[in-house]
Amino acid sequence: MLEQLTPDPQNWPGVDPRWSCMAQVISSAGVDAGYTRTWHYLDNQQVLREEGLEPVGIVLAVHGNPTWSYLWRSVLAAGINAENPWRVIAVDQLDMGFSERTGTVRRLADRVRDLGDFTQHVGLDNTDLPVVILAHDWGGLISLGWVLEHRDVVEAVALTNTAVFHDQIEKIPAALQLALNPAIHGWGTQKSTAFLDVTLHLAQNGGLDSAVYKTYAAPYRTAELRAGIRNFVADIPAGEATASYTDMVRIAEGIRDLHVPAFFQWGTKDPVFQRRYMADLQERMPQADVHRYENASHLVAEDEDIATPLFHWLEEQFLWNHTGRQAHQLAREEQQLHTDFEPLISEVLRRASDSSLAVVDMDSRNETQIASTLSWAELAQDINRVANGLEATGVRAGDRVNLMVPPGAKLTTLIYACLKIGAVIVVADTGLGAKGLTRALKGARPDFLVGIRPALVAARAMGWPGQKIAAESLPAVARKGLGVIASVADFSDTRENTSYSVSPEDDAAVLYTSGSTGPAKGVVYTQRQISGMRDAIRHTYGLSAGTGLVAGFAPFALLGPALGATSVTPTMDVTRPKTLTASALSAAAAAIDATTIFASPAALMNVVRTANNLSEDQRNALKSVDLLLSAGAPLAVPLLEAVQSIVPQASIHTPYGMTEALPITDVSFEEIKSALADGTERGLTGARDGVCVGRAVHGAEIQIAPLDNEGEPLEETTTEPGITGEIVVSAPHVKDRYDTLWVTERLSTATPGWHHTGDVGHFDEAGRLWVEGRLAHVLNTSQGVLTPVAIEQAAEEVPVVRRAAAVAVGPAGSATPVVIVETDPRAPQDGRANSALTAQVRQRVLQDTGIEVSAVLQVREHPTDIRHNSKIDRPLLARWAQKLLSGQKAKLKK
Repeated sequence: MLEQLTPDPQNWPGVDPRWSCMAQVISSAGVDAGYTRTWHYLDNQQVLREEGLEPVGIVLAVHGNPTWSYLWRSVLAAGINAENPWRVIAVDQLDMGFSERTGTVRRLADRVRDLGDFTQHVGLDNTDLPVVILAHDWGGLISLGWVLEHRDVVEAVALTNTAVFHDQIEKIPAALQLALNPAIHGWGTQKSTAFLDVTLHLAQNGGLDSAVYKTYAAPYRTAELRAGIRNFVADIPAGEATASYTDMVRIAEGIRDLHVPAFFQWGTKDPVFQRRYMADLQERMPQADVHRYENASHLVAEDEDIATPLFHWLEEQFLWNHTGRQAHQLAREEQQLHTDFEPLISEVLRRASDSSLAVVDMDSRNETQIASTLSWAELAQDINRVANGLEATGVRAGDRVNLMVPPGAKLTTLIYACLKIGAVIVVADTGLGAKGLTRALKGARPDFLVGIRPALVAARAMGWPGQKIAAESLPAVARKGLGVIASVADFSDTRENTSYSVSPEDDAAVLYTSGSTGPAKGVVYTQRQISGMRDAIRHTYGLSAGTGLVAGFAPFALLGPALGATSVTPTMDVTRPKTLTASALSAAAAAIDATTIFASPAALMNVVRTANNLSEDQRNALKSVDLLLSAGAPLAVPLLEAVQSIVPQASIHTPYGMTEALPITDVSFEEIKSALADGTERGLTGARDGVCVGRAVHGAEIQIAPLDNEGEPLEETTTEPGITGEIVVSAPHVKDRYDTLWVTERLSTATPGWHHTGDVGHFDEAGRLWVEGRLAHVLNTSQGVLTPVAIEQAAEEVPVVRRAAAVAVGPAGSATPVVIVETDPRAPQDGRANSALTAQVRQRVLQDTGIEVSAVLQVREHPTDIRHNSKIDRPLLARWAQKLLSGQKAKLKK
């Protein structure tokens, strides 16, 4: 007799014992047809009945190897507690968990048949309720095989880290290669607990709780009980010679015709079911909604709350009228009806015969020298040449093209060529660093990568996706070594100007955020929305033909041709804005007789710092500038005053926006001073109100979602003055969606037709918007819910304080505010500020805001994002401060 198990659900953390069920099921699998097998499964039906709840549907959850139904305990609980309850049935596959040990070797086809036997027994094959499959690991392939045989029953598919197809061209993941090695296989999977232990140790966030770990391992305590683990691994269809390969291919191809809603939740740190398997599933089921968890691994259900998003998603599929998603979609469609569309490339095409200057490149080695120029006619001709060349290379409308080329004429040409043929540009800032860039690109999954040689070398080394196209001529040996299929420099002019057609609702770009508030997010813009960005800037600032634009911030250099402006990027490292010098800015301005400058606050800080070196001629070159724009972080009044002295004729504006919507508001320096004066008249300092960012730009509307007592935004929104809350915006140029971040997108569009920015602020009596910080940085303290900017601005009034960051230390609700300062001159080391500086900062913050600061710390330099060199990493500072103030050794890792 084979060893069998008796379930003991009383000792399973997170499981209601009433869920545990047994069933006697007659097998129809070829390996043991006619035998009656004992199944264990978890089912929340009894609890639903006892609580008088009628389920709106049934979720059938299927585990993989070596887990069991315990994997889905959070889903069973959430099904009961959901606004619209769901019955959840989680099976233990035969030879796994607490189901029967059969003594047979069960192949993929057997397990698909097993699942069919089970669902027939429990009545899922003829229920009137919608059935949804939920699966993980090898449970994905098995369950999808079952779905193909139950098309009339299944109405949706939800998957977590899994795979349905393995291409023999690619090696299977290293962990599975090791498990399949004949010398290791038996020992690693059955004789020892190695395979089980390795899998369970993939849990992130400190690993599994010891009781949870023990529960997962409980049904596999002896070698005999682990036979199913061994057989599961042995059945991996790694090649045509394996027994289940044909069935795998049949299922993988079959789901292409499975036209039901699908939802994938994926842990991207998984060393087994890597992103390529997710990409394969997306290609086979393009209708799928996807959410990537960047900090989750193989056991994504243990690392993240997958249950809440699952039931939110199910509500949208089956209870459409009861959610705000339909309202959001209708609001967007209504907005589109009232928005004119003119492709971004239109201005370039109109000026295809214009011989005047369009784009200027400054010399990277000599900031005062011009490297190259393009007229409008030359730019249009080059765009056409590159567009035709890309198409001849295989780039098609809808393909994603990652552009890894520095700002300048070459990048401008590539961007407009892609937009012309309807390809989707992917722009991930090299400032994200190798790790962040790799994460972003693997998330975006570009079909092509166009890059300069260093980018192609990095792509080879880091495994960045996409067929490789060189942005410049390369020797044949280098092309072969880097896997380059074509070179932009070799594209010919043989074809005449070709006309391409794009739809307003087609995707146009995936732009990545700076990553200053978590992993960088891909922001998807349609052709209409990216054109809307141009229109908002054009109508707000009057930029048009004849404007000379110096772009110290790369995105604005790219919009220059769309606005009809002559564009130049000054000599600088675009990934490090603070490398922009006053002389480089002056040289760029002189090169095009600039009228407009756009630069980040960090760039302007260095311009001010180096302005004393300007000659009289260099100063004169900046006197023709009549508009200066700066965004990305708050600008202090002293900095604006210093900038004004460098561009004395310019109207200085500090637009507020983000990657998801740029710009949202605009305010001039003159209005900032007026707003601060208004506050003074009311007996307040500017610090009390945060940062004044003015009024909505052309086409935009703004509202406030008030904060509750825990610092969370309420559902209703308002435009009443003096109410602090999350800033929400509606505009034609707001992003379409986040790329494969369904959960994030849902939160950002919680108010139908509006984007939740993640920033907090309020309106003043004059209707101006004031930003008080990030929602994630709100301080939930014993003094109440506080926003950080007012505290920080007050601290920065202390003469030696260059920048300040306010964080909360302690449990939410009883935490205390702590201020961390960067000083000038720079502090000798990170740690506690001296008593004199502490007293000055505490007194100033109390005077200006009425808030009592418990401690003042100092750092040599604040950790900031690379793109702006301005956005301070407050969560990192908070963790450091917590350790330091609790007496632990704490080193600030920037």
